[in-house]
Amino acid sequence: MLESYRATDPEFMERFEHFAFHEVIHESGQELDPVTRHIAIFSTLLGCQGIDVFMEELPAALEAGVTPVMVKEIVYQAVDYLGIGRVLPFLKATNEILSRQGITLPLEGQATTTMENRLEQGAKAQAEIFGPSMLEAWKGGHINRWLAANCFGDYYTRTGLTLAQREMITFCFLAAQGGCEPQLTSHAKGNMNLGNTKEFLIRVVSQCLPYIGYPRSLNAIACIQKAANKPGKCL
Repeated sequence: MLESYRATDPEFMERFEHFAFHEVIHESGQELDPVTRHIAIFSTLLGCQGIDVFMEELPAALEAGVTPVMVKEIVYQAVDYLGIGRVLPFLKATNEILSRQGITLPLEGQATTTMENRLEQGAKAQAEIFGPSMLEAWKGGHINRWLAANCFGDYYTRTGLTLAQREMITFCFLAAQGGCEPQLTSHAKGNMNLGNTKEFLIRVVSQCLPYIGYPRSLNAIACIQKAANKPGKCL
C-alpha cells in the first residue's frame, strides 16, 4: 500500500521510508529484536487507530516470527484499553488476513481462568505486576472489580504472551492513544517491575515513533522517566 505513494509522493516517500525503515530500526542502542519490534508496532497501530498501516504490518509481523496466537492475543487485550468500538475493525482485518494466509480460525484457546475464579486470578496478576496491595484493590468499587476480573482475569492470565509482553503492549496502547499519561506512567512502572527496563521502554518508544509522531513519543519518554524515579512497586 505504501509503495503506491512512491509514484505520487516520491520526495515524501524517500524521506519517510529512509527514516522509518532504516534510520529508526538501525539506530545504535535503540534496536529491538524483530519479534519484539513488530509486537510493539502492531500494538501501537491499534492504539493510534492506524488501520491501513496495520493491514500492512500484520503480514510483515507474521513473516518476522510473530505467531497468529500472539497477534490475536494483542487484539483481544486491546479491547480493555481501547474499547470494542475502536478494536472491532482491527479484529475483522486480522481475521481476514489470517484466513488469506491459510490459517484456520478459531485458533487454539488460550484461557486459563474460569468465570468462577477470574476475579481471584486477575487480582493475583495485578499483584505480580504492581505489588501485593493490589490483591485487595478490587474491593474499592465496581470499576476496580471489573478491572481485576475482566482486564486482568480475562486477558492478562491467558497464554500466548508472557506477562512482561502483555505489560509492554499495554504500554504501547496507552502511549499511542494519548491522553492517558497517569495510566502510562503506572504501566511504565509495571513494566519495570517485570524486568522491562527504562532503557528497554525507551527503545520501544523509539521504534514506534514513526507511527505515532513526536508529541506522543516525547510524552511517553517523560512518563518513563517519571516512573523510573518512583521507588518500589506502585500503581
